[in-house]
Amino acid sequence: MIVPGPVVPDGGGYRHSYEVGGSARVVYVSGQIPVTPDGQVPEGFPAQCRQVWANVASALAAHGMELSDLVKVTTYLSDRAYRRENSEIRREVLNGHAPALTVIIAGIYDEAWLLEIEAVAAR
Repeated sequence: MIVPGPVVPDGGGYRHSYEVGGSARVVYVSGQIPVTPDGQVPEGFPAQCRQVWANVASALAAHGMELSDLVKVTTYLSDRAYRRENSEIRREVLNGHAPALTVIIAGIYDEAWLLEIEAVAAR
């Protein structure tokens, strides 16, 4: 059983909480980085952000899940300057789905990477 909490009223496109109980399957997705399957790092934040979301979707697909199954997303941004683009692309990619969300401004493992996203999904 998965019970979504209320959507944040400021239109942020995320929820304050989710409850996962009963016999729900839960998948934990490790931090996904902006690297293509052939090992390339796209240039610019929008391309990197879309690549990371594609990698999250691929990780979920390996378990028979989709982005709409996300209950918690943590995004690490290398710079606060990317917050607006990050929010816009997340809303576009999730197409109205609103998981619980945390965004952290942090040093990223590789200087070429502008963000990293880890997630939890349940069905």
